[in-house]
Amino acid sequence: MSTSPTLPTGAPASRPQRLGWSLALLALAQLIFSLDLNIVFVALPDIGSDLGFPGQTQQLVVSAYVVFAGGFLLLGGRAADLLGRRRMFVLALTIYAVSSLAGGLAESPAVIIAARAVQGIGGALLLPSTLSLINTLFEEGPKRNKALAVWGGAGASGLTVGALLGGVLTEAFGWPAVFYVNVPLAGAVALAALAVIPRDAQRTEKRRFDLPGALTATGGSTLLVFALVQGPERGWTDALVIAAFAVSVILLVAFAAVEGRSKDPLMPFRLFRNRSLSVGITVTFLYMATFGTLPYFLTVLMQNVHGYSALETGLAFLVPSVAIATGTQLGERLTTRLGTRTTLIAGFALGAVGTAVLALGFDADATYATALPGLILSGVGQGIVWTAMWIAASTGVAPNEQGIANGMASTTLNIGNAIGLAVLTAIADAGTDGKVGDALRHATADGEFVVVLLTAAGMVIGLLITMGLPRKPAAPTRTAAEDSVLTVR
Repeated sequence: MSTSPTLPTGAPASRPQRLGWSLALLALAQLIFSLDLNIVFVALPDIGSDLGFPGQTQQLVVSAYVVFAGGFLLLGGRAADLLGRRRMFVLALTIYAVSSLAGGLAESPAVIIAARAVQGIGGALLLPSTLSLINTLFEEGPKRNKALAVWGGAGASGLTVGALLGGVLTEAFGWPAVFYVNVPLAGAVALAALAVIPRDAQRTEKRRFDLPGALTATGGSTLLVFALVQGPERGWTDALVIAAFAVSVILLVAFAAVEGRSKDPLMPFRLFRNRSLSVGITVTFLYMATFGTLPYFLTVLMQNVHGYSALETGLAFLVPSVAIATGTQLGERLTTRLGTRTTLIAGFALGAVGTAVLALGFDADATYATALPGLILSGVGQGIVWTAMWIAASTGVAPNEQGIANGMASTTLNIGNAIGLAVLTAIADAGTDGKVGDALRHATADGEFVVVLLTAAGMVIGLLITMGLPRKPAAPTRTAAEDSVLTVR
């Protein structure tokens, strides 16, 4: 009789077929999460005109999601470890469905911004629980690599499919459709999870939630991301931005002090001794500061420079979406055969070359065909890095700490996106002041040409950092309590 896969002790046994369905749900949930990072970009002009948003504040619809998703990720990771991975997975999807419905029904800027903020909290609960479910259902090695490739294919493609779907839905049904689409998707996945994903185990060890650590980490991270997102919009010398930076530093210093004295810390500092995790979370930061910012600048190029409609902009993202999905599957095969270190180096190298080629398409007179080779090469490299970086971040981490490890990696992912966009948009917009019409088009394209080359340089830095990965990652160390936690065999 073969051994059945299980969650931690006390969870019901699962057949391989059931694991397959579980993975399908986890991948679909990740697609929902990734879609929401970019799905509203192409709908922003319509949202602004319908709800009376001034142009300079429309970005709040995007940033509200980013701020709260980034700020609550560590808390989401801890909750997954202590309160149950499936439980938090279902709760997160329920929050998604309800907040998306509220966003679609919004009749004022305040309501839609609040709905996006709640969506962000749902995302902060969803990403760590999804990752920790994968990393405990599938044993470290080829099985987990394949599972992460499926999950990664959905997530990485969602970053660009979001722009495609946003364009199609906005053109066909109006901007509320980019919110309504989440309601049946998230609701169906939540209900299916109750039937397919094994129940959470009974807790056999006493662990504290570390409320002081949770409050200081969440408050500090949220204010840091807020300051980074609002800096380009309000100005870096704005009193609110400066105050947010100052309070975030105070809270994060307090968090470090609390964690250093806690017997059961929210984020055990000893995890940083795991070189694979340390490099992995650094790579997630660089990934979103480079690859992750490209969809935004591509959207601006297509709509503001070339005058594409929402539908045309969405369709233009179809090719890079396929390229990214292809790269995620290639990343799994390369990691299994060559190791995580070599795969990440190859992905960053291909991404840097492809992104440098892509920069040629950032010209006011360039055509889509000019950008196409770069979109394909950069997309494949992006997909390879996406899969391999999550494999690195989960390697050598004990099962009962997968949630917080994934929360750490997810937090740097979101902070990387916030810092990347803050810095790069400031550089891109530096030469556009006072320009209108054709002069503005050319200045916008020129500024974006520079920032795309800078993202390519950032990918080279990622390549160099990846060289710090151990060639043969160490096995996770376990305490006596952790020995009772089983993974799929």
